[in-house]
Amino acid sequence: MKTITDLKRIKELFDRGTVVEAFPSKEELVAALENGKRLKIYIGFDPTSTALHLGHAKNLMFLEELRQLGHEVIVLFGDFTAMIGDPDKSAARTQLTAETVKKNVADWVRQIKPIIDFEAAENPAQLRYNSEWLSKLNFSDLVSLASNFTVQQFIERDLFEKRIKAGTPIHLHEFFYPLMQGYDSVAMDVDAELCGTDQIFNALAGRTLMKRLKNKDKFVIALNLLANPATGQLMSKSNGTGVFIDQPADKLFGSLMALPDPMIEPLFMNCTRIPLAEKDDLMALGPREAKARVAYDIVKRFHGEAAAEAAESAFIATFAKGTVPEDIQEVELAAGEALADALIKAGVVESKTEWRRLVLDGAVKTDREEKIDDPKFEPSEETVLKIGKRRFVKVLMSD
Repeated sequence: MKTITDLKRIKELFDRGTVVEAFPSKEELVAALENGKRLKIYIGFDPTSTALHLGHAKNLMFLEELRQLGHEVIVLFGDFTAMIGDPDKSAARTQLTAETVKKNVADWVRQIKPIIDFEAAENPAQLRYNSEWLSKLNFSDLVSLASNFTVQQFIERDLFEKRIKAGTPIHLHEFFYPLMQGYDSVAMDVDAELCGTDQIFNALAGRTLMKRLKNKDKFVIALNLLANPATGQLMSKSNGTGVFIDQPADKLFGSLMALPDPMIEPLFMNCTRIPLAEKDDLMALGPREAKARVAYDIVKRFHGEAAAEAAESAFIATFAKGTVPEDIQEVELAAGEALADALIKAGVVESKTEWRRLVLDGAVKTDREEKIDDPKFEPSEETVLKIGKRRFVKVLMSD
């Protein structure tokens, strides 16, 4: 397939700021794209959980744009490396079973299909699994790969340095991980790898192996991590933070609207394709309107335009006008049962401690805006509770 070398389109893609750094340089990467060379580009994910957030989505959106420019793109699932675990800053990661990894992969594929096209008539994105080649390596192969690196290179890695200073153990198998991720590039014979800035070390290991084993230079394209610019808090599947994409349209819209205002610009730049020329006008609308436009664009990408319109309308009706949504969770309260126990059983709150905190913080009201200030409150009739800004629960009385 012939590549598209539209300079304006390539510039717009890079001007969004998703690419933080490129090796050997960003200038050489942009030149390669503009010169029309068809690149084989991949991004790898270890499916260690099913929790995908917008930080993952923006990287796949970037890869999809490269596919639309005519480049060969691959989404690689580290089904083998997920069973090893990429080293973490604080401790060795939990090693997963093959069964868990297989289930996680299926969930990932289902969730990412709206943002990357695996079924395009021309130049579809490819799915690969690194167990195809890593499971076939023998001990001799591993020794050969390891001979391309020094112990000093590995222990100078930032996360290992922190653990050494903290006196936290570093297990020998953790040194294998960069070798395996590096070998992915060799096995697929790629021209470029997309990665988060937290994966640069591993991606550069692949660059080293490509040069030594194939005498080929590989681009490493380091993408930013989606974070709140005011606090630095990252969207993270490990921490359970962020906006997760496996939500119905209305809940996704609500989750986006609940984000702090400083997140509007990072979401606009990374997770929408609203033209950059419209940024200043959008931000001038004020936080609520700007956030709503960003939320609409993101929801449309995952659920379609009709669902985005419905989600926006429902949000306005529910939260801007103070009305109660029609379809809300119902909780049955048995005779003699404490309200807190019924809410815990229904998954509305996790514990009595959380319920008590919400009540004492003034976060629980009736739909008539009557504040509930006693954690031992018990309704005497059917009641709609508003918990926080976005949750409604109808408490039904049962005999």
